[in-house]
Amino acid sequence: MGIIRSSFSFLLGAVTGVYVAQNYNVPNIKNLANTYLVKAKQVEETYRKPGDKREDGE
Repeated sequence: MGIIRSSFSFLLGAVTGVYVAQNYNVPNIKNLANTYLVKAKQVEETYRKPGDKREDGE
């Protein structure tokens, strides 16, 4: 009985996810994450201490 109950939950979630993705404006998570990583790198470079330049891989 456990496998039927768990697969029903999975299928219901998958169908709901497909419906929401097709009918609503859902943001692309990969692009959103990349945007925030670029902004975080800019903030880090802006506020980094002057003596911490390790760009040669040391």
